[in-house]
Parts: sequence; C-alpha cells; structure tokens
Amino acid sequence: AASAASGLPLVSVPTTYSGAEWTVFFGVRDPDRRLQGGGSGAHPTGIVYEPELTLELPRAETVGTALNALAHCAEALYVDGHNSEADVEALAGAQLIARWLPQVVERPREREARTELLLGACHAGAALGKSFLALGHAMAQALGGRYGLPHGAMNALALPPALRFNAEAAPAAVARFGAALESDDPAQRVEELARLGGFERLRDFGVPEEDLHELAGTVVERAGAKANPRRASAADVEKLLRSIW
Repeated sequence: AASAASGLPLVSVPTTYSGAEWTVFFGVRDPDRRLQGGGSGAHPTGIVYEPELTLELPRAETVGTALNALAHCAEALYVDGHNSEADVEALAGAQLIARWLPQVVERPREREARTELLLGACHAGAALGKSFLALGHAMAQALGGRYGLPHGAMNALALPPALRFNAEAAPAAVARFGAALESDDPAQRVEELARLGGFERLRDFGVPEEDLHELAGTVVERAGAKANPRRASAADVEKLLRSIW
C-alpha cells in the first residue's frame, strides 16, 4: 500500500510460497490480521528469497500457500491470454512444488527441501506475473472474502474441481500440468497434496451449504471466472462448490 501511495519501489522478502511478491496487488490487514482492504499499483522492483525464513512456517500455512502457488501454475497454462513465457515458468513451478512439498511436510526444517519448494514458488509467482488467474481462484477469492478463510486452503479445495471442469476446453494444458505433477489425474494429485495440510471439504471450514447458491452467483462475476477457458454459469459453479462441500 505504501509503495502504491508514494510511488516508491518495493523490495519483497517472502516468508510463504504464495507468490504475491510478483504482482502489483496488495492487501491491508489490521493488527488482528483481519483484511481491511486492498488495491493495486505497487511498484515491485526486487525480491529476496531466503529459505531460512520459511523453516518455522507451520504445516497448514506451508501446504496452503504452496497449493496457492500450484494453482497459479495450473491457471497460467490455460487462462485467456496464456503465453509461452508464462508456460515455461508454470511447468517448472508445478514440477518443483509437487516434488518437494511432501518432503517439506515430512522434514519441515530441512533446508534443501525448503529451498527447492521456495524455488518452485518463485517460478509460480513469475507465471502469475506473466499471465492471469482463472476459475479456481475466482472460487477461492469468493470463499475467502466472504468467510475470512485462508486463501491458500481455499485454492487447495477449489483447484481440483476447476481442473476437471476445464479439462474439456483445455485438455492439452491440463495434461501438461499433469505431466509436471507426474500424474495422469492432476486433479486427484492436487487433492492428495491438499490433504497434507488437512484440507478436504468446505464444510470443515464452516461454510454453510445453504450459502452455495448465492456464492456461485458472486463467483461468476469475478475477473478470474471471466478469463476461464470454459465459461461457467452460476449453476456450473454451484455444482463445483457442492462437489467439495
């Protein structure tokens, strides 16, 4: 926010795997970590990656932010306006995240594993910076914004149904993503990775089933849903949300 308001350059030192350091967007939170607002217009000019700063990151935040990064990789491959430069970063990031996240969960203080996972997140952030977000993120943003839920956890849940939905319109891109994950079923592989953080169903986060219909209507109005390779109706999104409820 300070960079956007002043025009000063921004140098980020990430302590998670989310990839926001590659974008001009920001959120503003109060001392209790409640989101108070956000915007765009920051001036990122440098990023310093120090794996030591991630060694104490708890499991839920590790898996959640890594799955957010993995969602950036998947969506960069098929979103409207996807491009070859972003594809290279997305595939590199997906491969590293899928390979090293389980090892980080098993050995959270091992520096090599944390370093490789952070490198994967770096590639994922670069893919995000060169491309855009799609339906999975639109669902995650709507859920997180309405209920104050962790963005990474919501992406971990939303990405698998989005991948299945988009496989019809972008089969080659989804298959390339699967190859990077070393899986013929990338949606299932993402679900396996999500379970490392304990992320399985929306109901586990207190999302009311009766809200899903209204929530679906807000998802389709988000930019990510409109940039998705297969246009989703509110009924489509409600079905996807129910599949993970």
